[in-house]
Amino acid sequence: MCRHVGYLGPPRSPVDAVFDAPYSLLRQTYAPRDMRGGGVVNADGFGLGWYDDGPEPVRYRRPVPLWSDHDLPRLARSVHSGAFVAAVRNGTTGMPSGEGACAPFTGGRWLFSHNGMVRGWPDSLAVLAGKLPVTDLMTLEAPTDSAVLWALLRERLAAGEDPAGAVADLIAQVERAAPGSRLNFLLTDGTVLVGTAWTHALSVRVEGEAVLFASEPLDDAPGWSEVPDRHLVRAEHGAVEVIPLNADRSVP
Repeated sequence: MCRHVGYLGPPRSPVDAVFDAPYSLLRQTYAPRDMRGGGVVNADGFGLGWYDDGPEPVRYRRPVPLWSDHDLPRLARSVHSGAFVAAVRNGTTGMPSGEGACAPFTGGRWLFSHNGMVRGWPDSLAVLAGKLPVTDLMTLEAPTDSAVLWALLRERLAAGEDPAGAVADLIAQVERAAPGSRLNFLLTDGTVLVGTAWTHALSVRVEGEAVLFASEPLDDAPGWSEVPDRHLVRAEHGAVEVIPLNADRSVP
């Protein structure tokens, strides 16, 4: 399992969410409070993605524990962005390590993170993955379940599907192919933020037009709401919508 956080709203620095908050992503690297049997530490790499004035997001990743990187705190403090995604990784046994296995994954304007695992990997995803173009499979950043999930989702987004609908439909397909998978996603293009709670936790905090998604609340202040299991949250322009998910038809 992993931990991740996503933000959408007025430009701000990610330094509080990643480093300074009482239960920041840094603290969740070595002392998570709600792993639900998914491990103890999240020290198999990290990543941060954000938006500046360019056509695509900026990304910084390393295959080492977050606490061992001395450059990111200063970098994060210098960034002010209207959207960002950060993640720390706890690699599943048997999965490869390396920078390419660390979220967030990118493609065009999108940032994507997966907290969880696909049951029965890799056999359980063989049929779904087999429908992807061969070049997509040959150019995966890492041979992991998260990278394949991103390739499947990226194809839907490239076809113009609504991001929330694309996420919901993918979760339904994967759950049917690999029952019991943990499919907790974060997805943003800088204008919309989508998160899911599927067999694991996700909390949301809204302050005006600022929306923060996190695997665990970053502090004990009021305002955090836990997303019910098997639900999707979509945030856009300060409005938040919570949508139930269903493995048979994804969005009732």
